[in-house]
Amino acid sequence: MTFRARLLLSYLVLIALPLLVLSTLFYRTSLNVVTEQAQKNVYAVVQKNNEVIDTKLGVADQSSRALFVDKDLYDIFSKLDPDKGEELVAADRQITAILSKYFSQNEDVYNVQLWTSYFNFGASRSLPQGDPTKSQLYREAEAAAGKMVWYPTYDFITMFDQPWLEAGTIDFRYLFSATRLLNFSHLEDSTLVKLKPEIERPVLTISYKSTVLDELFEKSIPSGSSYMVLDPNDIVVASSGKSQITKRDKQSWIAAFRVQGSGTQRIKMNGQNMIVCFDRSEVTGWLSIVITPESALVSSLVPIIRTSTIVIALILIGVALLFAYFILGRMTGPMKKLMGAMRSVGEGDFQTRVDVDRNDEFGLLSQRFNRMNDRIHMLVKENYEIKLKEKEAEIHALNMQMNPHFLYNTLNIMNWTAIENNQKELSKMLVGLSNMLHYTSRKDWGAVHLSEELEWMRNYFFIMSARFEGKFSVSYDIEPALYEEKLPRLLFQPFVENAILHGFSQLDAGGIIMIRGWTESGSRYFEIRDNGRGISKEGIDGILYKESASIGIKNTISRIQMAYGDVYGIRIDSAPGEGTSVIIHLPHNTQY
Repeated sequence: MTFRARLLLSYLVLIALPLLVLSTLFYRTSLNVVTEQAQKNVYAVVQKNNEVIDTKLGVADQSSRALFVDKDLYDIFSKLDPDKGEELVAADRQITAILSKYFSQNEDVYNVQLWTSYFNFGASRSLPQGDPTKSQLYREAEAAAGKMVWYPTYDFITMFDQPWLEAGTIDFRYLFSATRLLNFSHLEDSTLVKLKPEIERPVLTISYKSTVLDELFEKSIPSGSSYMVLDPNDIVVASSGKSQITKRDKQSWIAAFRVQGSGTQRIKMNGQNMIVCFDRSEVTGWLSIVITPESALVSSLVPIIRTSTIVIALILIGVALLFAYFILGRMTGPMKKLMGAMRSVGEGDFQTRVDVDRNDEFGLLSQRFNRMNDRIHMLVKENYEIKLKEKEAEIHALNMQMNPHFLYNTLNIMNWTAIENNQKELSKMLVGLSNMLHYTSRKDWGAVHLSEELEWMRNYFFIMSARFEGKFSVSYDIEPALYEEKLPRLLFQPFVENAILHGFSQLDAGGIIMIRGWTESGSRYFEIRDNGRGISKEGIDGILYKESASIGIKNTISRIQMAYGDVYGIRIDSAPGEGTSVIIHLPHNTQY
């Protein structure tokens, strides 16, 4: 395959693969976005339904609280004689009117009654309840001792033991109720007056048809969805599956939803992906659950998303093909010209040039090619000159190596001459100077052990003592462990030289130089202290910061910071007439 064919094929592959990936991602992302938005909408519907339920049932709860302090009800029950039938009938009319005042505006309430063991008051609808005090509703209300009890949907025939109703169709077969034991009281002359203990407290019963919840969910949830409302004991209060009402739902995933209280979840049921939205009522504690197949949420949008994805992909592929042919033509033409010119250069014709007729990268490449040919002769000449300079450098290096050997030999001859003339002090000075020269002229200027540095210093002090005729003395106080650690060469020399030449300039004798070394907090510290004339603050600033100051000290500071970092260096403490202390700060056990 030619380069043009390979480039075209590569271009198409590079276009096709990203398009395939992007199309797949676009399709799935769009599908997920639509699904998540639909999921949020269903969840919002569930929450809204629960708010509506709480509002409706909350009105009944508030109205029932008002009955506690209703003076008319207090007067009726405090004076009522259960053994007098005419009083019971009269009281029933009054109580019915009072209950109607509180609950008649609530269209969702099916029936409101006050139950006692001797009479059922407020029977606005004829419900054959028998003796309701024997029912589970009554017992739970008594056990709650005044708290509102929301009893889930129940079978009226079973609850009140009325099997004869099985024969006909009744519209109140399935109800759910709120019950509360009422202990009436009222304020009389700022005193709270309650019913006497011997008076039986009635049980308020507010009943609703289960269809109240059914109508709310059936009108709001998406088509194909199912719903159910469960009480804390997993009894079905309302459901799209009518046969499940009043039964217990034992599905395992419900427990996790009950703990969470409100939210959405994607689960798989019967091999199908489902979106479950749930929310708990603040009034009843019941859990409303809406189950929607994912396919039902996006079924109408999937063909649109799939079609738009395919159309966009095809358009992009067509545009990519057009650009491919155009770009290939622009690329391969200049490349052919360059290849011909390079063939000529390979045959030795360095005067070959390529015509530059464009300003893009290929034009720049052609210009660079032309410049390359112009530079070839210069490069040959420069290469020849470099080789000459390398030869000169080698000769210079040999001369540099000869000088130290000449000095060592000369010092050695002088030393033997001093020994022959019995000049031992001079011999010792010459040996020390030879050692110092050898130490400073070594090719390797890497780190040295502290022991080597101190040996050089001792030779230096010996020569300087001879020069200044015992003007100063030197003492050492160094931790033994520091002797084997390495540090920059000639680290102490600038400071001891300043102490001898400047610090002791006004002394005839008695100069003391103290060299200390210790470790602290992972660092090494060295101090060079003298009892000389000292330095002013301005003098210290000049040494550390001015360009014209001591080159040796500034060089030493630069070497320390280049080797170990800017946090390390030196500190000078001094004052006129009080001597000088130089503290060198180095890291612990670090190779230079």
